[in-house]
Amino acid sequence: MASTIASAVLGVGAGAHFSYTSSVAFNQKTRRGSVSVRAEGGINPQIRKDETKVVDSVVVAELEKPLTAYCRCWRSGTFPLCDGTHVKHNKATGDNVGPLLVKK
Repeated sequence: MASTIASAVLGVGAGAHFSYTSSVAFNQKTRRGSVSVRAEGGINPQIRKDETKVVDSVVVAELEKPLTAYCRCWRSGTFPLCDGTHVKHNKATGDNVGPLLVKK
């Protein structure tokens, strides 16, 4: 049975701003709190802007390689596939975004 995976492509555009809010309520059993992140402004600078929502799906059984990297910085020239452009983006912005790796 083939599984379908929707790639969660996350990234940071040049003009994106983020705000962070931490929750004071903790789950006593797991000792975990929560943090919410909200982007202010757009995080997708130019990829497929003619579409209402950019969503990519992949049938894992159809992947040609045992490991496929998907872009999360929105800078790849082969979007939605990663071409390593995040390295330059990270150096320029101090960000630490990397690809989403899907294993077959």
